[in-house]
Amino acid sequence: MKRWFPKSAFGQTALLIGFLLLINQVVSYTIVTKHYVEPSLRQITNLLAKQVKLVFMNMPEQGREQLPTDEILTEQFKEVTGLRVYPAYLASRYGLDETIPYRYISEQMSEQLGGETEVRVAKGELFMVWIRPPQDPYVWIKIPLEKFDDSEFSPLTFYLIVIGSLSIVGGWLFARHLTKPLRNLQLAANQVAKGEYPERLKFEGSSEVIDLTRAFNSMASGIKQLEDDRALLMAGISHDLRTPLTRIRLATEMLDDKEAFFKEGIEQDIDDMNEIIDQFITYIKLDREEVAELNDLNEIISQEVKAEANRGRNITANLGKLPPMMLRTHALKRVLANLISNAIRYGGGQIEIHSGMSGRGVAYFKVEDNGPGIPSDKIKQLFKPFVQGDNARGGQGSGLGLAIVHRFVNNHGGRVLITNREQGGLCVRIELPVYK
Repeated sequence: MKRWFPKSAFGQTALLIGFLLLINQVVSYTIVTKHYVEPSLRQITNLLAKQVKLVFMNMPEQGREQLPTDEILTEQFKEVTGLRVYPAYLASRYGLDETIPYRYISEQMSEQLGGETEVRVAKGELFMVWIRPPQDPYVWIKIPLEKFDDSEFSPLTFYLIVIGSLSIVGGWLFARHLTKPLRNLQLAANQVAKGEYPERLKFEGSSEVIDLTRAFNSMASGIKQLEDDRALLMAGISHDLRTPLTRIRLATEMLDDKEAFFKEGIEQDIDDMNEIIDQFITYIKLDREEVAELNDLNEIISQEVKAEANRGRNITANLGKLPPMMLRTHALKRVLANLISNAIRYGGGQIEIHSGMSGRGVAYFKVEDNGPGIPSDKIKQLFKPFVQGDNARGGQGSGLGLAIVHRFVNNHGGRVLITNREQGGLCVRIELPVYK
């Protein structure tokens, strides 16, 4: 039952309105049927029963089945009432076969006439009611009756359809008006979660929703201010650090050959520090300035694999068929570079990259190495900035590599899975939605 129950506020509101409408329609139909339709039918059957009784008062009691049609009733009676009586063997000749049986009216007539009665109706310019009375089952009485048909009750059906349609449309519009601000809040919250900050939301809806919108706008503004302050702080620190690093590099260039060992070590430290600063800046700016475009994930992977292979890396790719996807190309290349760099730094020298589809509408790629892996209890901590799996994979780097990967994947609505391979090494699997 819960599986089919709508989870959204719009769906639940629409379901509630539809359920109440259904109850209203059933109750309305029952009341109208009970107090309007049934009394009308009883009046009709009562009138028909009286006419049948009147017919038998004007018919000879013996030999009706042998009399010709025109002699069963007098001409004056037929002219005044419009009734006709036919023997059973002649009734089909005068239109009995073109009639439709009415079970409910037959039951009502049976009660009125005190025996089993069959009633049929022929549609035309006039509605001819054919009755086979219990007084004489060998004759059929044809009674003309104006405007007698199921269509007589079509105004009720039309009323229920119109009211039902208007109620459904009104309920849909009401539910849509009620849930639209919540939908806007949801979309804006998803943007904030991805590091994007939309314009302040308009105040609309109920008072509770307006208060919620006001609180959300305040929260989003605060988060944006904190993010801007952090970016400014990190950019300033990074810029200020590069100046002394540049002076140190210039100073090392002035060392003589006898101090070449120290010179090489200092230059390596400077390069490491510059790389760490670059990762700081990447972590701050990742996905904030680049716009997603339709691209081929396999093509981006192939470019990175080819570049690493040209540097002499032992790297192979086994890429499955993937559809075009909305991707931030430069950010994705940075993610691939981080994963490959980690695999080179901590792995056993052999790197494998695979791609393919994982379920409906989800693409994946994974980077595997043959290194020592990492303890399972430390895998979850790897996504935090400045955290490394030091015991298993060394202590080099800034600890921002997987944090950058995790942030990129979250902004794309995907997920990161890190597992140890059975044959040794680590597998980092990235899953991204194809349609976003």
